[in-house]
Amino acid sequence: MIHKQSRETYGYPRIHAELKDAGETCGKNRVYRLMQENGIQAHIARKQKRSREARHMEGFKPNTLNRQFYALAPNQRWVSDITTIPIRGGYLHLAAVLDLYSRALIGWAMDTGMTTQLIKDALTMALWRRGKPGKVLVHSDQGSQYRSMDYQLLLSEHKLECSMSRKGNCHDNAVMESFFHTLKGELTNRYRYKNAEEAKQSIFEYIEVFYNQKRRHSYLNYKAPFEYETMMASEK
Repeated sequence: MIHKQSRETYGYPRIHAELKDAGETCGKNRVYRLMQENGIQAHIARKQKRSREARHMEGFKPNTLNRQFYALAPNQRWVSDITTIPIRGGYLHLAAVLDLYSRALIGWAMDTGMTTQLIKDALTMALWRRGKPGKVLVHSDQGSQYRSMDYQLLLSEHKLECSMSRKGNCHDNAVMESFFHTLKGELTNRYRYKNAEEAKQSIFEYIEVFYNQKRRHSYLNYKAPFEYETMMASEK
């Protein structure tokens, strides 16, 4: 009704303000999701076509991580990215979240589509696995999925700080790039997957059975990521 009364010009911030003034207890994120689910959007005057650079900068966040690829405790700094795995007749996309403290791969998701939902699923897994710690710096590149409103709302909802690599600078996310390089060199480049399900099972076993639990990491004095976390926790 509020949307209609505004002559369909209100977006979720103004609708939320109207609800708040009316005594309703409803968060902005919920209003946004309900509008998305019901196909409700504000009709506004068409603006001049923006330049490619201006469109690219929408949703951009500064490089707060600034190549500080270390952490003194779990859940201080996470890095994330997407990579592509060839399968017969197409590709499988893997979104991943890695904790810089132990290099553990704490969140991941796989699908044949490179969507915003894919990176949200990976981040949600990391949040669930780490007990929703809050106040974590989460670094990524400037991909459209990471700049999307849906992803930014998820970060905001869990009080996570967003950091992004500078444009075209893969070294700003070197640890995540290194993990993908290792994954491909040790696993996916050695196989020709028949389909997405075969690839998913193979990558799942590599991450959860081998990489996190057993693979010795030079950065961790040749301990496996979860082994390192357990050892450090026992020494405190």
